[in-house]
This record gives sequence, structure tokens and C-alpha cells, in this order.
Amino acid sequence: MTQPSVRHLIVVLGDQLDAEAAAFDDFDPTQDAVWMAETMQESTHVPSSKNRSVMFLSAMRHFAHTLRDLQRRVCYQHLDDAQAAPTLSQALARDVAALGPQRLIMTAPGEWRVLHELRHTAHTLGVPLEVRPDRHFMCSVREFAAYAKGRKQLRLEGFYRHMRQRHDVLMHNGEPIGGQWNFDKDNRGTFGAKGPGTLPAPTRVAPDAITQDVMQLVQQRMADHPGDCSGFAWPVTRAQALLSLQDFVHHRLPHFGTYQDAMWEGQVWLYHAHLSAALNLKLLRPREVIGAAVAAYNQGHAPLQATEGFVRQILGWREYVRGIYWTQMPDYATRNALDAHGDLPAFYWSGNTDMACLADAIGQTLRHGYAHHIQRLMVTGLYALLLGVRPQAVHQWYLAMYVDAVEWVELPNTLGMSQYADGGVMASKPYAASGAYIKRMSNHCKGCRYDPGQRTGPAACPFTILYWDFLLRHQATLQRNPRMALPLKHLTNLSPQDQAAIQAQAHAHRQHVA
Repeated sequence: MTQPSVRHLIVVLGDQLDAEAAAFDDFDPTQDAVWMAETMQESTHVPSSKNRSVMFLSAMRHFAHTLRDLQRRVCYQHLDDAQAAPTLSQALARDVAALGPQRLIMTAPGEWRVLHELRHTAHTLGVPLEVRPDRHFMCSVREFAAYAKGRKQLRLEGFYRHMRQRHDVLMHNGEPIGGQWNFDKDNRGTFGAKGPGTLPAPTRVAPDAITQDVMQLVQQRMADHPGDCSGFAWPVTRAQALLSLQDFVHHRLPHFGTYQDAMWEGQVWLYHAHLSAALNLKLLRPREVIGAAVAAYNQGHAPLQATEGFVRQILGWREYVRGIYWTQMPDYATRNALDAHGDLPAFYWSGNTDMACLADAIGQTLRHGYAHHIQRLMVTGLYALLLGVRPQAVHQWYLAMYVDAVEWVELPNTLGMSQYADGGVMASKPYAASGAYIKRMSNHCKGCRYDPGQRTGPAACPFTILYWDFLLRHQATLQRNPRMALPLKHLTNLSPQDQAAIQAQAHAHRQHVA
């Protein structure tokens, strides 16, 4: 039977699960409807991991139930519907024809591709599309563009201070509490030889009937996609996400700052928040997350260094990378400042490597769709940078693998911060390091067959080999960067024979992992 026509059809995407989003501002349940669609396109434009697909699909289905409980009419395409359209555009065109809306309304999406696809679709259908600002963020794209205008550099630190002042977070009489803007130097602790000891249990949510149905669907329809979702236990509703926030603040925030950069073999969760997926799908709001952390500090439950380190990630880094994405796209996605064109090694999809740190980080990624920021930046990302992998291939892997991956946040982190493909828009220098960094921040090297202290020979650590090769390959480019002066100076200590041996072993390693 033909459904009654609607005034406004509210388009809700998988990362817009907020019932108070701008798209709902003037929602009239007697005239309007909500449109949501699960499509294979969104799980296959990159081979979305099983955990990532379960995260998005289950959260979407739960949100549709929430909307119906609010007496909002929902038009919803399930992936396993008999006549499911394969793309967002095709699904929307079919339902626009059936519902006859006067206008399409949506909150600004988190991906350039989707925004322009839906704009094109609406134009083709002859239906006005109104795109409203995303109030979820604490700095709009317009505000970031205004902040960036005329600045020679767009570094995080200046923007972070601007945001602290503007929103009066951890401030007193116009000055930062504690007398300094960040405590980064205090937040680089390691666990020492004895390890982390007894750790607080992570927040894990037993899959309900909806999530179990989605898990079964993903295992059937995406059997060849990476990862294993049999242990999926992420929060997929707002209520679950709020409990996860409370659990983090109570049990892990006090030690978050000290150990936020530390790694330990087999320890997936440590003192991290595990809230980024809920934030990026809009199950949580950054203001309430920041407020919870600051309240813990004010109550004496968490030290300033931990609270500030966490606030910097949300109020500083998260808002910063979104501003970079939307003011630099679309050409940002194609940048390749270091002219890297290598293939991503096959073990990134399996975890089958004899490099202990990579095996651990990739293995947990496949099992949980999660790795913390240092594992991403200084293990999987660092290796790809040193190896010389095409940055777009690295970007596609990160977008595919992680439950929190939405392009606005993932692309700048990968191309800019991790791979230096933007030539310094985000980072003042490449995040290049030898195996010594991993040895200092973890226990991975203890049980590994490779020695991070050796740069040539059968026991030489691939990270160390490739680090010196990286400096040699890019010496002409990097010598224009003052922050690379000291690392490049060390090249003068290498004889021509040493340099040739390093480059030969780096070439052999690339051949081995190709």
C-alpha cells in the first residue's frame, strides 16, 4: 500500500544517531518522517571490518527504535530486506518516489563523498535538500575557517588554547588552571619492567537480540571482510554509552594521563576511554564528556594532568581534525608529499607477521576493531610511513578496520598526522622513529626476534632499518625542516658502506613483505 506523503523527510546517516540533532529541530510527527538506510555500498566502498559493520548497523537499528519510542515515523531499509537498494542514492530515490516529500533535511554528514552524493541525488530528484550545521561539535566549520584564515600554520596547540578560552574549560580568571596549557610531558609514562599490574576491567556490553541479529547478518553477508565480530561488546545505545562514560571517569581517568602513550603485550584496553566510537556515532556529546572529566577533577577524583590530557583529545584534537578535514577537502585526500607508492603489506589484513608489536596491534584490531592512538600512530602507522606505503592505501585500511572510523576524523589523522602526506599542514615534522621508541614505550621487543638496537644484520629490527632508510631517502626534502636537523645530523656518522648496507637491507625487507 502507498504510504501517505510527508512534508519533510529527515535523512539520518549511521554516524548521526542523536535525537536532538539540528535536523529534528522543527520535526512535526503529524507531517514528517525519518529516513534511514543500511546499504552494502557503505560497507564495501572500503572493506569495512566485521566489527565496524556491526557497530554501525546495530547502533542504527537501536536508534530507529528510539525514534519510534519518541513517536517519530521512521522509514528504514534493512540490509537484508528482500528489495534492499545497494546504495544510499538508490534507496533514497525509491523512497522519495513513494513518500513524495516537499523537502529533504539532514544534519551535515561526516564524509565529503556522502555529502556530495546526496546533494547530487536530491538535485536529480528535483527535491530541495537542506543541510543543517552539526551542533554536536563545539567549533563549527565556519568558525574553524575564520580561525584559520591568514594563519601561516594551523597547529593544534594554538587552536586548543583558543578553544579552552572560548569555552572556559579548565580556566580560572582567564588563565589555565595549574599555570600551564598542557601536561604532555607528564603524560608519557611507561609501565616499567613489572608491567601494568591489575587493570580496571573495560566496559563491555553483552549483545542483545538486535545486536546478535546484526552479528549473524554480517557474518553471512560479509564473510570475506576482515576481522572477527564474535566477541563484539561495544555500547550501541545512548544509555549504554553514558554508562561507559561513567565507568571510564570512575575507574580509568585518574591514570589515563600518565599511561596514555604506554603499550603492553596482550593488554588491549589499559586506561583508555574507549568512547570514540560512541562520540563519532553521536551517542555521546563532547560537552557532556568534557563536563564529566572536569567534574571528576573538581571533586578531587582525577588529577589535573589526566583531566587535561583527556580534555585535549576531545576539545582540542577532535575539533581540530574536523576543521582540517572540511577546510582542506577534497584535494586533501589525494595528497602525497613524500611521494610514497608502495603497497600495504598483506599482513595488515591478517596479523601474520613476526614483528611482535605489529602482530599485537593488528591482532587486537581484527578481534575488537580497536587499538589506542599510540598503537595507530607509532606502530601500524609508523611502519607504513617508514616502508613508504601509498598514503591513500593506509587511509583506506584505517577507515575499514576501526569501529570509530568516520572519514572526517580518520583521514586527517592518517594522511596528516601519521603519514605526513599533507607536507606539514598538521604535523611540524614526520612522526618517524626507530624501534627504540617501541622498546621504550612497551614490552613488545622483549619477546621479539628482532633487536631495535641493530640497523643491519639478520637480527636488525625492521623499524630501525626502515627508519634510517627513511632519513636517507628523504634527506633532501627533510633538511628544509628545522625540526629534522638533529636526526639528519646523525646520518653524517654513517659511512657510505653503512648507508649502502641499510638501503640494501631495507630493499630486501620490502621485497619480503610485498
